[in-house]
Amino acid sequence: AKIAIATQENKARAALQEAETRVARLNAEAAALRALLTVGDPDLWPPMIDAVSVQPGYEIALAAALGDDLNAPSDNAAPVHWRALPPFTSSPPLPTGAKPLSSVVSAPPVLARRLSQIGLVEDTALGNSIAANLVLGQRLVSRDGCLWRWDGYTAIGEEAGGAATRLTQRNRLRDLGAECDQAERLLAEDRAHYDSIHAELEQAAKQERITRDAARAADTAFQEVRDREAALNRKSADARSRIQSLQDSAGSLRADDEEISIVMRSAEEELAGLDDIGAKRDQAAKLRSELADARSLAADRQADHDGLIRDAAFRRQRLADIGKELESWKQRAANADQQTSALLERRQAAEEILEWLTVRPAEIAIQRDALFEQINAAEQSRDKAADALAEAETQLTTLGRSLKEAEGRLATIREERVRCQANVEQIDQTMAVIVERAEERIACHPDEALAAVGVENDEKLPDRVTIEARVERLKRERENMGAVNLRAEAEATELDERITTMLAEREDLVSAIARLRQGIANLNREGRSRLLAAFKEVDTHFRELFTQLFGGGKAHLALTDADDPLEAGLEIMASPPGKKLQSMSLLSGGEQALTALSLLFGVFLTNPAPICVLDEVDAPLDDANVERFCQLIGNIAEKTSTRFLVVTHHRLTMSRVDRLFGVTMAERGVSQLVSVDLQAAERLRETA
Repeated sequence: AKIAIATQENKARAALQEAETRVARLNAEAAALRALLTVGDPDLWPPMIDAVSVQPGYEIALAAALGDDLNAPSDNAAPVHWRALPPFTSSPPLPTGAKPLSSVVSAPPVLARRLSQIGLVEDTALGNSIAANLVLGQRLVSRDGCLWRWDGYTAIGEEAGGAATRLTQRNRLRDLGAECDQAERLLAEDRAHYDSIHAELEQAAKQERITRDAARAADTAFQEVRDREAALNRKSADARSRIQSLQDSAGSLRADDEEISIVMRSAEEELAGLDDIGAKRDQAAKLRSELADARSLAADRQADHDGLIRDAAFRRQRLADIGKELESWKQRAANADQQTSALLERRQAAEEILEWLTVRPAEIAIQRDALFEQINAAEQSRDKAADALAEAETQLTTLGRSLKEAEGRLATIREERVRCQANVEQIDQTMAVIVERAEERIACHPDEALAAVGVENDEKLPDRVTIEARVERLKRERENMGAVNLRAEAEATELDERITTMLAEREDLVSAIARLRQGIANLNREGRSRLLAAFKEVDTHFRELFTQLFGGGKAHLALTDADDPLEAGLEIMASPPGKKLQSMSLLSGGEQALTALSLLFGVFLTNPAPICVLDEVDAPLDDANVERFCQLIGNIAEKTSTRFLVVTHHRLTMSRVDRLFGVTMAERGVSQLVSVDLQAAERLRETA
């Protein structure tokens, strides 16, 4: 039973550890998500995204509809915030087929206006079909993040931004809360189950100790009972001997009684036959007195006999009980003997194992010595075999090398023989040609040539190679000389004049190259200084404009990948409010657009122009960022007196300009230019 409970306790402990691990993992994931979802100081200006909850599966749709606007707080003290406005009194309905996004989003009242004009469609096809029915300010989004705006702006298949990820993480955090509660509840159940099984195991261990103590106490009691049984056996033998003696006394008394009866009958008969009645009476009275005494003694003996019989019956009953107890104790003794035998067998087995283990080290030592001897012998054999193998390999290598050398020499000799045969054939052919040429040129055989020129056979001749080289050199010199040039002196004079002119021109070129290099160095030095000054000024304007457009944060420009500023690259590092400093490529689309505008206007402020044309610059911006963009253009125009010409379709941008120019088609095929002076209209409204 204890083994089964211990097995259950191990299973319960494993289940408890698994539950604790799962709870720790869920708590760690929840803590990581809470730390990741905490942007800036949530107690100061908590972002609106923390107050918005969306049904699972619609996070990308909400992120596409609101985007980075969810990062703005609702606190009016923040530079960028959501302001509470009353709901629209008569807002236009959404197109047919679109349901309000607010049906799947729970948001504070400050987002009521925005959510009331955002519709949710099931797929892209439906959004494309009803996007033309959107009125001013309305938008459509799909579950996969597609966006259709009333002014025609469409975003299909854009990646989910940080807002969608944050909403998904918030839903995951909410689900983690339920999972953590469930896991903790299961952990509590597993812990309670483990505690109960552990308590049962402790109780079983305690009961086992109690049982062992009871067994030891039973053995002690068994010994005591055995001693008592021996004492009772002795007492029973004494009682049986006394009973036997009392039975013998009773038999003698019964015999005495019978004799007395016979004597009384004989006495009565004699009394009847006697004449002396008085004497007989006295004798009879005496006999009666003796009889009474005898009867009294017989009664006492009978009482003693009955007491002895009762004692004997009681003792027989007690002996029977003792016999039953004796059988019980014999059974217990048999069980104890069996247990003792089992323990003795285990002890004998343990003693045998102990004896085996006692002699085992000596055997192991003997085996180890034998193995060491075998190993030594094997190592010696291996060394001998290795030496023999090395010697054989050395011999094999030597023989192989000798064989290769012999084969190489044989191949060389064969090639030499073939080459010699070819040389002999070539020499024969050459000798034939020489003989032929000698006969043609000197009209004699080569063997007769020396005699023909008057040279003795034993006279020492010059080296043939030297003679042939000299002949060839003289031939080349003769061929190079060519015909006689009668204008050689005049040409030499002209060449001297040309060389003098070229040397003068070379000096001029060298001095010009030196001056050019000096000028390039001056230009590079001036360019570096001007570039660094311009870079510093642009970086200053960029930092200020970035902070103004984002309502906070920080950014800067950096030269990278080169020691020379003229060859360095440009890297833009930006940190919007609530985010860490990172490269511009890691920002979202809207953040990249605002950062690019900051850099563009930073360069523009370095060297302002009287006129600046901006074409659809505000297209990727939402309403809040368009407000910042318009405010920035107004500040730049006021500071630099620059006239901005903005091409736009955004209503907020058009509402902030001084004059509107547009093209309308009052009649089909007839376009007309229309202009509106908004400043004049405002002055007219103020004077009206």
